[in-house]
Amino acid sequence: MNRTAPSAPRAARTGLYLLALLLCLLLSACGDSAPTGGGKGGDKNGTTGANATAAGGNAPLPQASPGEPVTGDRIILGTIGEPSNLLPFIASDASSHEVSEQLFVAPLRYDKDLNIEKWAAASYEVLENGTLLRFTLRDDIRWEDGKPLTADDVEFTYKLMVDPKTPTPYAEDYLAIQAFRKTGPLSFEVRYAKPFARSLITWMHGIMPRHLLEGQDLMSTPFSRKPVGAGPYRLKEWEAGTRLTLEASPTYFLGRPYIDEVVYRVIPDLSTMFLELKAQRLDMMSLSPQQYLHQTNGAEWDLAWRKFQYLSFGYSYLGYNLALPMFKDVAVRQALTCAIDRKALVAGVLLGQGMPTVGPYKPGTWVYNDKIDDYPYDPAKARELLAQAGWADTNGDGVIDRDGAPFAFTILTNQGNDQRIKAATIIQSQLKSVGIDVKIRTVEWAAFIKEFVDKGRFDAVLLGWNILQDPDLYDVWHSSKAVPGGLNFVGYKNPEVDDLLERARSTFDQAERKKLYDRFQQILHRDQPYCFLYTPYSLPIVSARFQGLEPAPAGLTHNFTRWWTPREQQRYRMQQ
Repeated sequence: MNRTAPSAPRAARTGLYLLALLLCLLLSACGDSAPTGGGKGGDKNGTTGANATAAGGNAPLPQASPGEPVTGDRIILGTIGEPSNLLPFIASDASSHEVSEQLFVAPLRYDKDLNIEKWAAASYEVLENGTLLRFTLRDDIRWEDGKPLTADDVEFTYKLMVDPKTPTPYAEDYLAIQAFRKTGPLSFEVRYAKPFARSLITWMHGIMPRHLLEGQDLMSTPFSRKPVGAGPYRLKEWEAGTRLTLEASPTYFLGRPYIDEVVYRVIPDLSTMFLELKAQRLDMMSLSPQQYLHQTNGAEWDLAWRKFQYLSFGYSYLGYNLALPMFKDVAVRQALTCAIDRKALVAGVLLGQGMPTVGPYKPGTWVYNDKIDDYPYDPAKARELLAQAGWADTNGDGVIDRDGAPFAFTILTNQGNDQRIKAATIIQSQLKSVGIDVKIRTVEWAAFIKEFVDKGRFDAVLLGWNILQDPDLYDVWHSSKAVPGGLNFVGYKNPEVDDLLERARSTFDQAERKKLYDRFQQILHRDQPYCFLYTPYSLPIVSARFQGLEPAPAGLTHNFTRWWTPREQQRYRMQQ
């Protein structure tokens, strides 16, 4: 699951993020749309395009111009947060994954219909009830320095991921492996002690080059900013704090992408990003509801742009630091949920472009528990629960207190994300009505993650998660992940949840997994370690000059390497 910097939902190889990559970082309902996954697998936000509508649903997707695809042009994207580094197994933010997914390849990936397909693998087999996997790699894959990609690189990547010195939040899938064995220069097999539901998804993570990374200090290696991959694009230039440019790789084994360059411009403010789009200095971004509904209409917009709308694979939430005394009581957290009007948030923040949610899965998917009765918006009930927990306004200052300490905390969120800031402001007002004093603080994205979230230096955070295609949320909710730098940064620990997550990832039986995940959702709903707020609609807009867009369950950008621009509409010419 990725934190969504721009908003909350993407990562094709890691399980779908746009983001926003493993668990999209990113953090999606609030940011830009961007290509991921080497041309397959999903948007940065992890959104699904199966039921996408173009032009706000009022018109079908425009047909491509006549003629054969041609190479050329550049696509310019906006990103709120600059990548922290381009080592995908270390980075947990969507911005880093958005870029690295264009640079590296994996044995497997999702196709446009979210079925697993071969990528760097020429073949693979699932044997012995899923406890044995056998892979053979393609023989035509080269790193950008000309060296062949081999089973040595896969073995090196596996060893990196299981090395306790590797600072990765994604080791768990690899630690489930009992034995890894190379069986030839291009072949390897993987054995598990018992069935592991995420076994194939494990091999959607990018392969790293042994000859360039072996012996390197992963926290200081120049490779993290000057990577050499084998994907459809390669790094051309990185201007710190300003922009990052990729160029099409002529050696990509599935064929050179049509678009010559992909430019990520770092624009920390979404309003500024929209002005740049309006001036046609950006070619693609995720619109805010206000922009989608009211600021991108009319003949000029219809001619120059294509808009899309679909429920995203992601959600926004208010997460509590459960180490703080004020948040330790379940009844208090339930009271907070009763005091927050999530329908009002959808109306006020999303202008109706989304829906309230009760848990970590997308409504309408097989894993979503639709039997849960949500907490109603009920300030009187909130006051009652708080009083039962010992909170009362003993000095008449309008703020409830307990043992002499006022119920006061700060909501931390990232700069430049107007939706989150607006949501925090509405929550601040709603909680004030039940006697809770809330302040709001915003921090630049990279510092927000590194200095506050990863180190547990917060009272509460307003963030989002990308939702992956597989429902395994071990990395986010298992108590073993409640460590500095772990994805369970709120510190939630529940033995029954640990058991449910462990059992659910140890079976391929979807019906059995459904029972286990239903119970998991019931417990989360009871315990409220997050106040789950809403699932937004994804509202991407793309310059109409780009052809080849094919909305699909995997998202709008699943075939990004096949997007192209008719020669007469190309705005940029690259030096060859």
